[in-house]
Amino acid sequence: MEKLDGRFLNKESLSSYTTWRVGGPADQIYMPATIEGIGEFLKTIPVEMPIFWIGRGSNLLVRDGGIRGVVIALTEGVDRIDTVDSGVIRAEAGASLSRLSSFVRKKGSRALDFLSGIPGSVGGALAMNAGAFGAEIWDYVAGVEVMNRSGNTLYRSAGDYRTGYRAVALRNGGGSGSEEWFVAAFIHNSDGEDDSKPTTSKSEHSVNGAERLRDQLSMRNSSQPMAMNSCGSVFMNPPGDFAGRLIEQSELKGFCIGGACVSEQHANFIVHSGDATAVDIEKLINHVFDVVKQRHGIALRSEVRIVGDPLLQKEEIPA
Repeated sequence: MEKLDGRFLNKESLSSYTTWRVGGPADQIYMPATIEGIGEFLKTIPVEMPIFWIGRGSNLLVRDGGIRGVVIALTEGVDRIDTVDSGVIRAEAGASLSRLSSFVRKKGSRALDFLSGIPGSVGGALAMNAGAFGAEIWDYVAGVEVMNRSGNTLYRSAGDYRTGYRAVALRNGGGSGSEEWFVAAFIHNSDGEDDSKPTTSKSEHSVNGAERLRDQLSMRNSSQPMAMNSCGSVFMNPPGDFAGRLIEQSELKGFCIGGACVSEQHANFIVHSGDATAVDIEKLINHVFDVVKQRHGIALRSEVRIVGDPLLQKEEIPA
């Protein structure tokens, strides 16, 4: 372990590693500095030990009992962004989406402006096909680097995956069945908008793009509780409707369980009011699901990945 890059912590609370700021301890946390370091680390892990990866910790709820095994947290490295050629960049999984968007913008393209306000990492965005304002990250992915449990890095093209609304899966189901994790992405840094409008100068396109970005960020800041701890949107939008509208119409704005509350600003956000536990949040997610289904006959699908153990084994979370 002493020869590997990065840092190791034992029995560290995961509350500071998630945007909800709740969660129990991990048996061990490894914060790598490089992709190569991850590969070397994985070669030391027994096959029976569970492995869990965390990026920026958005769309993630860690239960109060924490996570057994080892957590690989991409919080202190694995975040390089480089130009591969004039049309493609390579971004490592720990890089923030806002930084990726800014990097592409400085290269003269506004193709990834929609990522600016999403509080996640490249790896997490790849895993759930993160998006906003009608665009998704896999619209721009050319290929990815993945690492398997043996610590080997492989390249896969975008065509190797099926993608949809907040969903990504290997077309062959994973081949041998071994675990794989995204460690980098090759991303097109243009949507072709400049070339499709020959009568529009690049400077005019840049000005229009800057105005669009300001409008998008202004809309996000005015309509979402950006100053409070949350995970972002809790539920996916059902076809032809909005989860926030259904929750608001169910009169759930401001409803709280313990320190977890449905946001008064945007009903599809659950905010940590200051003394919430993970069980408060999980119970509130389930309550919102039940009420919306009862009122509207629609079963909302959660965007949140819930992991870990309850604080007490006897504690039961309503389904």
